[in-house]
Amino acid sequence: MLQRFQNISFLDIALWALAAIIITVVIWGTIATIIDNPYNPQFWAETIVFGISQGSLYALIAIGYTLVYGVLFMINFAHGEFFMTGIITATIFLAQPMKETGFLDNYPIISLLAIAAVSILVSMAIALLTERVAYRPLRKAPRLVPLITAIGASFFWQYFFRGLYGSEVKPFPPFEILKGKFTIAGVPILKTHAVVIVSAVIMLIGLYLFVMKTKVGKSIRAVAENKDVAALMGINVDRAITITFAMGSAMAGIAGVLYALVFRQTHFFMGFIPGIKAFTAAVLGGIGSVPGAALGGFLLGMFESIGPALFLEGLGIPAPHQLKDVIAFTMLVLVLILRPQGILGERLAEEKA
Repeated sequence: MLQRFQNISFLDIALWALAAIIITVVIWGTIATIIDNPYNPQFWAETIVFGISQGSLYALIAIGYTLVYGVLFMINFAHGEFFMTGIITATIFLAQPMKETGFLDNYPIISLLAIAAVSILVSMAIALLTERVAYRPLRKAPRLVPLITAIGASFFWQYFFRGLYGSEVKPFPPFEILKGKFTIAGVPILKTHAVVIVSAVIMLIGLYLFVMKTKVGKSIRAVAENKDVAALMGINVDRAITITFAMGSAMAGIAGVLYALVFRQTHFFMGFIPGIKAFTAAVLGGIGSVPGAALGGFLLGMFESIGPALFLEGLGIPAPHQLKDVIAFTMLVLVLILRPQGILGERLAEEKA
């Protein structure tokens, strides 16, 4: 016991003190908000629904991070750009022309499926190209090398598409059938939010069953466990890694379409912040775990949605909703300090000397 305390460094004490301060402030603000509640129940219900919708997007993007990390043990910081490239291309070459010709209003379901297909295919193409050119040659390099390469790939695709499509915002056309709200148990829910939540849940369940139940999914899990042994068992490691990138980028392409339905705009920088937040969600849930990525995404969306009103309103902070990004990244700090393996991550055993 004494030796354990002697191994605690000043940095450990500082980090735990920081976590204690943050938690104290959050509890204080929450209690103050509960005592003097300035909002009605409908506000909280709508905020929770928006949080679930936002969390659904984070969960779909976080899947890509956790799949690649599970197989290659690298953080693919270019994944946010895979999210961006598909939907911005589909918006310019498909959604906007469909709106101008009236096809989108006359055949909304077909239009939405076509937009989703183009978004998925472009995202997959960019992801597979990046994996083949930038990541595969560095597969046996030290972990820091592909990490730096991923950051470089992120900036490359950002500014490549900025030069290709321009820096201005590209509006995503609205779908008339998705305007308005549903009312469930007295809670109004935007149709776009309902589509996002249902689509995300279906895709996450489908991906989980694919990874856990199919032969291809088992080969991916075998490669994630040990590449050399998997190769000796006759598994094509390169093929398994390629399929992993394809699945993750397909989820990102779908997330791009759902993001555009909610926020109705696309631009070359749109993948950066959602990508970083999705990485936060993956770490929160336990990076490397598919259920953990989904759980982390939903939790982060909830914290980001209700956090400003619940945690900060009672502290008297003006316009607390503008600090939602602070809440998201504070969650990352707390997770890394208190439980670095994440909620569903496995705790690594410590080797004793």
